[in-house]
Amino acid sequence: MAVLVTGGAGFIGSHTAVELIQNGYEIVILDNFSNSKPCVLDRIRTISGGDFAFEQVDLLDREGVENVFKKYSIDSVIHFAGLKAVGESVSMPIRYYHNNITGTLILCEMMQKYGAKRMIFSSSATVYGTPKSVPIREDFPLSTTNPYGETKLMIERILSDLVVSDGEFSISCLRYFNPIGAHKSGLIGEDPKGIPNNLMPYICKVASGQLHHLGVFGNDYDTPDGTGVRDYIHVVDLARAHIAALREAETRQGIDYFNIGTGRGYSVLEMVKAYEKASGLPVPYEITARRPGDIGECYADPSKSERVLGWKAEYDLDTMCKDAYNWQKNNPNGYEE
Repeated sequence: MAVLVTGGAGFIGSHTAVELIQNGYEIVILDNFSNSKPCVLDRIRTISGGDFAFEQVDLLDREGVENVFKKYSIDSVIHFAGLKAVGESVSMPIRYYHNNITGTLILCEMMQKYGAKRMIFSSSATVYGTPKSVPIREDFPLSTTNPYGETKLMIERILSDLVVSDGEFSISCLRYFNPIGAHKSGLIGEDPKGIPNNLMPYICKVASGQLHHLGVFGNDYDTPDGTGVRDYIHVVDLARAHIAALREAETRQGIDYFNIGTGRGYSVLEMVKAYEKASGLPVPYEITARRPGDIGECYADPSKSERVLGWKAEYDLDTMCKDAYNWQKNNPNGYEE
């Protein structure tokens, strides 16, 4: 029996594929390369020392998805595939709702039809909206501030309803905080299209001279240095959380929710200084006005993941920055074909 990894050539998917193979799982990667590159597949094989099946299929292609379930004996799905840029989701909401939700509905329909009743879903801390306090627990009220976050929350609700209707399903929704870093080999990492939306790849581009400076949105928050604080987690730690969740899901039925973070917040300026230390390169920045809707602090209470999944983040900020720099240094233009 195999694990189907949707979006398995992406940033988090590729690192999770490596961990799955190294833990003895048979996997099938499904990806449409809308936000990834074919060369990633060979890099996964190089790092893991193993092989896997691959199908280039879009989740919106119902016939293509069904053919994958016909071709392979799939018992579990790790579901990463989806559009993920917050800003783009605001300007293209219909595209995001159609792609992320319809694709998941087709996937769930095929899982039910072919008896694959176990899923680990790639959710997000965006489902907490603007939390009233930190650290954030899984039982906090849920809300969203953008269409991307809304698709994650809507999918969580769809999966909850699916479990009510079919008690054989076992589903875990992993609510990620801010994944950064890269595999220590420097072979796989984050390769955003165009100007990065997230802090760490932006810092990498500034340090390498590809962007002029980093814009820091606000330095008047109630935080140690006035800049926004977020929970950053090494992508390999995040990948390993999926292995732990998959094992735990094999022991029960129903649906559960887990914060995947370190439980520690780092400010923007702490991130800049840590990357400068890891790389030996300057990261020029300019303080600008706050962005509407931004909050001062956002970090996880990951104690439930440690208690129930037996998982805990291991890598510190220095390692995250060192691995991010190693990826940037070895791949200055990302995955060039």
